[in-house]
Amino acid sequence: MTSDPKGQPEPSRGTIVVVGSGIAGLVVAIQASRTHDVTLITKAELGESNTRYAQGGVAAALFDDDSVESHVHDTLVAGAGLTRVSAVEVLCAEGPERIRDLIRLGVEFDRSEGGELAAGLEAAHSHPRILHAGGDATGAEIESALVRAVRATASQILEFTFVADLVVDDAGCVVGVSIIGADGVASELRADAVVLASGGAGQLFSHTTNPVVTTGDGVAAAYRAGAELTDLEFYQFHPTSLAMPGNFLISEAVRGEGAVLLGSDGQRFMQAVHPDAELAPRDVVARGIAEQMHKQGGAPVMLDATGLGPDFLRRRFPSITEACRRNGLDWSTQPIPITPAAHYWMGGVSTDNWGRTSLRGLFAVGEVACTGVHGANRLASNSLLESVVFAWRCVQALQGEAEPEAWPERVGATDDIGGSPGEVVDPPDSDRGRAATARPIDRLELQQMMWDTVGVYRDARMLGLALDRLAELRPSTDTLHDRENANLHLLGTLIARAALAREESRGAHFRSDFTEPSSQFHHHLIAARKARVSL
Repeated sequence: MTSDPKGQPEPSRGTIVVVGSGIAGLVVAIQASRTHDVTLITKAELGESNTRYAQGGVAAALFDDDSVESHVHDTLVAGAGLTRVSAVEVLCAEGPERIRDLIRLGVEFDRSEGGELAAGLEAAHSHPRILHAGGDATGAEIESALVRAVRATASQILEFTFVADLVVDDAGCVVGVSIIGADGVASELRADAVVLASGGAGQLFSHTTNPVVTTGDGVAAAYRAGAELTDLEFYQFHPTSLAMPGNFLISEAVRGEGAVLLGSDGQRFMQAVHPDAELAPRDVVARGIAEQMHKQGGAPVMLDATGLGPDFLRRRFPSITEACRRNGLDWSTQPIPITPAAHYWMGGVSTDNWGRTSLRGLFAVGEVACTGVHGANRLASNSLLESVVFAWRCVQALQGEAEPEAWPERVGATDDIGGSPGEVVDPPDSDRGRAATARPIDRLELQQMMWDTVGVYRDARMLGLALDRLAELRPSTDTLHDRENANLHLLGTLIARAALAREESRGAHFRSDFTEPSSQFHHHLIAARKARVSL
């Protein structure tokens, strides 16, 4: 208890641990700090996250020629039948006000010469509704503004701190986290609630737009603690990353502005793939590029933005222009080589519309969570919006302002898409991969294997091969790098099993042996352990 200036006792403030420092974690930390003592944990420096590298922008129905209903429609179409309608309605209806909140927190979105917010168009959107900042540096601008705000509000910030596991009491309630500090010392940090905002697992694949910190630690820890995971098979591969080391993201907005894709013969090929050509949904474009690359012996396809002009490219896409320059390319005068790359995970820790998971005391927001808002395929520029909308709602739940729902047995399973959830993803056998012949995990080998077998194209034979190879590997916890590899190994196994179980093609999940959607799979696949384990 503390006292106010008049000497009256104030109620004790609850304690919250937030894991992750992208837009979702930062918003939770800023907002929750008003009523709780917040400890923000990040395993790198405070500003390092997927948010920092997001280019395209944030989608929101803020403009007179647009509507919430149109944004809902576009999101549902992209989700290929697996979106949770209630979550989509929350996203699109509350999105405009959350954008205004970001502006109040210091985010400076780009504006037209008249001072109005500038709106861009991206693939599969019916209207220009994409707000951007710094041209193509939207994520970096948002991250910078929120980092400034969180430094002024969070009770404690722990950088270079690794969250090894969740602490769960005998009643199955999450009561804290096990951490390894910057000094290498392991300890426990207790809290009234834990909010996972630790991002995705792009480092599973050899080609990824994600930074090196994205090793799925939060999802893996939640699974080991007994939380349910959903939609693990749905990993979105961005169609256009620079075919150079690092796979620098080439924003969807470049094609939205008029850039086209060319094969090695210098001819456009997407017109024969989809009526919307380069502006088709991401999964369609990614597969179109992958198929074209296969036809030309694996050589990258070319993105031709020369028609947009050097002045426009420098002004609208300064980060991409600089990345091209660093790689010896001038994209204003010559097409640039591109390849698909792992970009965003639609699956994750199952949550309801308030960030609540299947474990009491555990919340999840951002890419680590599966709200069902993206379904089988995320609509471009909905990810940052999802993070901020559901981060705000998570704080409302922490403050007792959420709908008084019971903690459901299956949070957000299939309440508004029909069908029944399928618990068909077997938990990995703890004894597999521990035989005398098992090998330590080599991350580069793991990433290439996942790209080759669980990437843009999948089939039963390749997925079975992936599971066999994963079973040959021996996870270790000797170093932090080993722990990250163990998390990637666990999640790779779960993704491969989910992809093998879903015998259809839907959204970002494409099976070359089951090329059409199937009514038998109009439901979510759920993975959950029957008993808690620790890494």
